[in-house]
Amino acid sequence: MQHTQTDTPSTRPALLALADGTLWPGIALGDSAEGAGEVVFNTSMAGYQEILTDPSYTGQIVVMTQPHIGNYGVNPGDDESARAWVAGLVVRSASPIASNWQATLSLEAYLRERAVTGIAEVETRRLVRHIRTYGAMNAAISGLDQDAERLIARARAAPDMNGLDLVRLVTCRRPYQVAPPPAVEARFHVVAYDFGIKRSILRHLAQRGCLVTVVPAQTSAADALALRPDGIFLSNGPGDPAAVDYAIQAVRALLGQAPIFGICLGHQILGLALGGRTYKLKFGHRGANQPVQNVASGRVAISSHNHGFAVAADTLPAQVEIVESNLNDGCVEGLAAPALNAFSVQYHPEAAPGPHDSLPWFDTFVAAMETSAANQRRRARE
Repeated sequence: MQHTQTDTPSTRPALLALADGTLWPGIALGDSAEGAGEVVFNTSMAGYQEILTDPSYTGQIVVMTQPHIGNYGVNPGDDESARAWVAGLVVRSASPIASNWQATLSLEAYLRERAVTGIAEVETRRLVRHIRTYGAMNAAISGLDQDAERLIARARAAPDMNGLDLVRLVTCRRPYQVAPPPAVEARFHVVAYDFGIKRSILRHLAQRGCLVTVVPAQTSAADALALRPDGIFLSNGPGDPAAVDYAIQAVRALLGQAPIFGICLGHQILGLALGGRTYKLKFGHRGANQPVQNVASGRVAISSHNHGFAVAADTLPAQVEIVESNLNDGCVEGLAAPALNAFSVQYHPEAAPGPHDSLPWFDTFVAAMETSAANQRRRARE
């Protein structure tokens, strides 16, 4: 049954001010308070609810390039975490009508409920071109006060993403477990480092027979190994990977102890633990339409991305293989250290939002745990 909600469009003025002094007027959307952070853009045509609740967007004001946002509303099943993490949302046109059989709230009502400051009626096409030309930068957004000079000053005072550890803000405070569905046998125990983990990642692991123990980002290697894992998972998350030194140290100590699989920030942390370096991209990759190519097979997959940092290919040691690269700019999209049974991808194979071309990476992780378990049994018999 179709569920439709209609909002009266807002007429309250709002203003987005960038740190370079440019001003982007519009109409208030959602919560009328203020937000400040790094302004970035996402090219996904749908999935705004998943984007709002992805902890990887902590400290960022997200511009949606799709001009019409909100027409299918929101529903509890699409949340990727328990709250919204973005510092603000910028859209061209916010639909006053939410029409979908799953919808429980309109986007406007959802943003108010989650205290997210938004702005609509912004020239997002011109804004995105500005970001692409001058790079991602800090910004401030307000539906309360259009004092341009004050907002520009607030944008300039916001923390720089370089050197910023945001993982401490989003990680869980204590371990918890996610079990497989009732019809699925628990075959493996995975310790998942929570750098800002998405619920859909946990669902994909659980559906493949993994009992997942999610642990705080500060968990030591010794404490992780004490849980007797069959595999270690390194999650997505926000901020500068080089600033998460405690996680880099833990992963370095875990190398070779159990199969390791990393996604997004987890990929970058693995690259750093293996001896590589990371760097900040000019405006990052955020969207559900990024082409990546497997180096060995030449196969191209369309993938979902959300990252502003990347692993520098020329800093990786000889024993680390680059397994996938981005066809747009050539940056490292996947790496592997076969001798240490560790691999990772920069993008999001679980998507949410996005295509499912890369879901087999979860099966690769399961296969690595199967092989590791078989080798342990063989050594025990010898």
